[in-house]
Amino acid sequence: MSQDKDHDSCCSDQGCASSRQPKFKKELTLLHVTAAPSPVKDACCTNESKCKHESGPEESHDTIEEAAGHKGDFIVYGMDCSACAATIEKAVRQTESIAQVQVNYSTGKMKVVAEEAAALDKLSATVEKLGYSLERVQPKGNTRTYAIEGMDCGTCALTIENHLKTHSAVKQVNVHFASGTMTIEHDNPVEEIIKEVSKAGYKASLVSNRRTGEAKKDKTGTNAVAISGFLLLCGFLGSYTGVSQTLINLLYGISIVIGGYRPARSAYYAVKSKSLDMNVLMTAAVIGAAAIGEWFEGATVVWLFALGNILQARSIEKTRNSIRSLIDLAPPEAFVKGGRQLVRKPVEDISVGEIIVVKPGDKIPLDGTVINGESSVNQAPITGESIPVDMHVGDTVYAGTINEHGSLEVAVTKLVEDTTISRIIHLVEEAQEQKAPTEAFVDKFARIYTPIVFLLALVVMVLPPLLGYGNWGEWFYKGLELLVIACPCALVISTPVAIVSAIGNAAKNGVLIKGGAFLEVAGRITAIAFDKTGTLTEGKPKVSQVFATGTTQEELLSIAYALEEYSTHPIAKAVVEFAKENEISPAHGDKFRNRVGKGVVARIGGQEYFAGNLKLFLELHTPLGELESQVRTLQKEGNTIVIVGTADRILGVIAVADRVRKSSVQALGDLQRAGIHQLVMLTGDNEGTAQKVALQTGVTRYFAELLPENKVAAIKQLQDEGHYVAMVGDGINDAPAIATANLGVAMGGAGTDTAMETADIVLMADNLEKLPHTVKLSRKAIRIIKQNIWFSLIIKAAAFILIFPELLTLWIAVISDTGAALIVILNSMRLLKTKN
Repeated sequence: MSQDKDHDSCCSDQGCASSRQPKFKKELTLLHVTAAPSPVKDACCTNESKCKHESGPEESHDTIEEAAGHKGDFIVYGMDCSACAATIEKAVRQTESIAQVQVNYSTGKMKVVAEEAAALDKLSATVEKLGYSLERVQPKGNTRTYAIEGMDCGTCALTIENHLKTHSAVKQVNVHFASGTMTIEHDNPVEEIIKEVSKAGYKASLVSNRRTGEAKKDKTGTNAVAISGFLLLCGFLGSYTGVSQTLINLLYGISIVIGGYRPARSAYYAVKSKSLDMNVLMTAAVIGAAAIGEWFEGATVVWLFALGNILQARSIEKTRNSIRSLIDLAPPEAFVKGGRQLVRKPVEDISVGEIIVVKPGDKIPLDGTVINGESSVNQAPITGESIPVDMHVGDTVYAGTINEHGSLEVAVTKLVEDTTISRIIHLVEEAQEQKAPTEAFVDKFARIYTPIVFLLALVVMVLPPLLGYGNWGEWFYKGLELLVIACPCALVISTPVAIVSAIGNAAKNGVLIKGGAFLEVAGRITAIAFDKTGTLTEGKPKVSQVFATGTTQEELLSIAYALEEYSTHPIAKAVVEFAKENEISPAHGDKFRNRVGKGVVARIGGQEYFAGNLKLFLELHTPLGELESQVRTLQKEGNTIVIVGTADRILGVIAVADRVRKSSVQALGDLQRAGIHQLVMLTGDNEGTAQKVALQTGVTRYFAELLPENKVAAIKQLQDEGHYVAMVGDGINDAPAIATANLGVAMGGAGTDTAMETADIVLMADNLEKLPHTVKLSRKAIRIIKQNIWFSLIIKAAAFILIFPELLTLWIAVISDTGAALIVILNSMRLLKTKN
């Protein structure tokens, strides 16, 4: 068979089957490419001694169920294909005291739950007998995550980091301004870490202690700003009513102390940590203003700076809460069925296997499988799809989704920390913490820019008066203005706030973007390649016709059933399902093997039988006669063909067809309207089927009859043509092509944890509906980031120019700095409101 996912190909690695480069031929009508067949036969793995291809299912990519016992995570070395993973999983499962095991070929990892701790230590010997090796992943030490309040720029994060690194109890620390969190490994008590952060002028709280909702508001900063502003106003009005200048200056001085205490304390620890942040610059400017008798200027600077900090912090907090609000999607409690009674329990106390009851209108508290009842479930919080999905017995439901109609009994399959919504929150928070290339560049620029301007301010204060140009007070004041302008707050904020806003918007619409770097790449994409089966089509093909030529139809289906039974490919499943529907029993077979990209072979009744595509039987030199023209006609009509027979004769042909998704046609049209005109389909299917699907979906180009390694070559060809390429697949079978593309996009992330782990961007729904929104959002984010950067630089340049003609005052400099930062934040927050 020539399906686009290389019929039951056990290897997804491009070097697995052949190193030969594909040959391409082009036509002038609808541009397409056909790959030449690979000369390799029976090549499933590069290491045949390791890969035991007995009949059996492929590896499961779902997360193992949580169970009581001793848990261990391992890295597996030596796996060449997914069949290797299945072999290891089977062997480990049969080991004494092992309760659960999952081997993930894509990530090269194994998770094990054992009844006894000693059983985990014996696994290395078991796996080594199979020809592989294990390395146990040791859990990290006391690593905790804290929420940090009060940060309003990236230098604040650097100050906290540098301060905590001086403590011997702290092993490692990373403070993330964008997400407002700190990840730290430490040996001392939590209270001490919170105390040290407060010394630096910020507030920390342990994330694990905050179940739901926002943190309690700290009003001390607001009160200080209010009192400082009142005293400033009293002093200002007093200057017009004949009050003594000493009293007025005293009011200004108290205003400076109250409003500037927290920034001054932060400045002290910043200097101590060898960090030059905005608090240091502002404190130095205020002290300088007081030193030359400009008490009003100093008090005004302090008040404007403190007010700006509060407004910035609140605005940034809104972007952070766009993600934190996801935590509240799943209810904290659930009704657990105990006999005939329902007991209300916290979700943290519910174990895998327990039965929970979800009433109409309630949110589903945990991931699970429906065991009783029928209903419609709104999955928008997870997938972004607005249309409810009908749920029946056996269907999977997710925590945070809404049960709209009937009552459901659900068997819990994942603990609260392992649910899909929990994984989404975790991945999004990780994504927010990763710096995009633009952000990293701006940070480096700010680290150089700030000390240079600081030194320039000192030169302006000292050099001109020494050379006899003007007086000391005049140039000292200009130097103070330069200190204020030296703060690169707006510039540093320009990128991370936009990225956090965009990632938050995407998450709420059922799209996971793994980091700012991938957001930027998505905005630059010029070509998108799509896997066919399950991406552009429904991925649920059905048998359309059966032709038995050398035997009865019943025997043909019995042999086909036996050959295809252990394959997970959609085409094979369609054949097996059709045989079951017709109550056909499978023939007894053994010695199952794969012909990569061509089909399967097994021994039945002492003779080898094959099921595969036309290429396979041409390679076997099997006489086809008139059957060959009939096969080609069926292929031109859009059918995928499964030929069944021996090396000597053909037993019959099974035609299978797949339907194009309506959502795919709509999505591709939206992408073209968004300006992406290179929409490419990659398929292992025959040319006739590929052309039919291309015409139905509206792709502008297709590559047909591709083996796994050919898909990688097709992606490289697009890149060689100058395109930034995104590859859309299921995150497992298309792993090599996804890894080769500039951007990997996995579809159907809600159904598989592997898709969430492997791709750069994950569409949680099992369709392309949200892909155009992702592209538009990414492009808008890049535009806003550029707007923010240019605006910040222009404001700084204008302030520099206005200093020397004496058109700029100290308090106007503060307004230009804090005002620019606020405008940048508000501009970035527009991304939160971007709709489909």
